[in-house]
Parts: sequence; structure tokens; C-alpha cells
Amino acid sequence: MKKIIKSFQWALNGLRTVWQQEMNFRIEFIVSMIGILAGVFLRFASLEWIILVVCITAVLAAEVVNTAVENICDRIEPGHDILIGKIKDIMAGFVLLVILGASIVAVILFSSFI
Repeated sequence: MKKIIKSFQWALNGLRTVWQQEMNFRIEFIVSMIGILAGVFLRFASLEWIILVVCITAVLAAEVVNTAVENICDRIEPGHDILIGKIKDIMAGFVLLVILGASIVAVILFSSFI
């Protein structure tokens, strides 16, 4: 049981670190909370909640992975390196794709209430 509790503590510590280090994560989290409030206001059905939660989770998880990769890259090569820069750009592109997909889903989801 102690091992499970410790695992949760480490995971929460990781999320706290991303929250503290990454302004984009905080922005995405705030936008997510606005989406949740909109869902409450619009009285989303179960399927709409599932879709919203999956999109929010995907965006925030993508940012967490991006932060981890950036930290690894910075540890491996603290200075400027073309390949490290390329890896960071690819990860930023990954996050952008997830955000774009989630945004399209959100437009479809919320426009059905207009």
C-alpha cells in the first residue's frame, strides 16, 4: 500500500512541476476549466462529457510529455544543438496537433447547442 501511495505522490509532484514550469500548461488548464463550466451551463449529456474529458486529458497529457522531453533534451545538451532543437520543434508540433484536434471537436461539440 505504501508503494501505491508513493507512486501517487510522485505523479502529483510531476504535475506540480509541469504546472510551475510551463505557462502553456496553466493556460490549457484554465481553458479546460472554461470548457467544463460551459458544459455544466449547457447541461452536457454523458457522451458529450466523455468527449470533452478525453479532449482535455489529451491536451494536458501532450503538454506533460512535451515538458518531459524538453527537460531530457536540456539535460543531454544544455547549449544550442540542431538535433535537440528539431526534437523540441517536433514535440511542440505534437502538442499543436492535439490542441487543433481538440479545438475542432470543441467547436463541433459546442456549436450543436447554438
